[in-house]
Amino acid sequence: MNLKTVMVVLGTISSLSVAGAGAAQAAGALRVRGTVVSFKPTLLTVKTRQGDTDAIKLKAGWKISGVANASATGIKQGDFLGIASVSKADGGSGALEVVVFPAALKGTGEGDRPWDLQPNSRMTNGTVADVTDISGRSVTLTYDNGQTKKISIPDTTPVVTFAPATPTDLKPGATVFVTAERGSDGALSASRVVVGSNGVVPPM
Repeated sequence: MNLKTVMVVLGTISSLSVAGAGAAQAAGALRVRGTVVSFKPTLLTVKTRQGDTDAIKLKAGWKISGVANASATGIKQGDFLGIASVSKADGGSGALEVVVFPAALKGTGEGDRPWDLQPNSRMTNGTVADVTDISGRSVTLTYDNGQTKKISIPDTTPVVTFAPATPTDLKPGATVFVTAERGSDGALSASRVVVGSNGVVPPM
């Protein structure tokens, strides 16, 4: 992986996983999920999963990344993950999606915070302290100086890592995830875009 690719991945991961701790806590910040309607060099138009159409101005120097499939069976102690999850009836948590971070980015966005993938979902970024395979695969994440959270990973859970992408991947119909900011005039802007490619879509 060359330096340019590393910087693209770094920027993308920061935009995704520091949610609630940086840009995602800024006034007017929101996450846009949907499919590309059109793309111009400084404007991305997205049809959201709610059915709305959002025009997002892309800031100077904006970055793009893709996603690639990873495997829950490859997760091991010491890995750093970002997991969106929901509470289960037994008091535990079940994963909705898993992002495997490159080792060099361990610690990015560490913590547990509300998320909006589904109602009452949360995002937990932490280091794998333990992996178990009893009644399915589960991981225990540690974060914030010793807090822990055990999360089961159903077989159907999307597990991804980050991959290179280019603006040419922003074709109509492509699935995207964008952390955007809403200005005082109501307009949306963003500095990073995650796009699906090769049949893999951003599950965040």
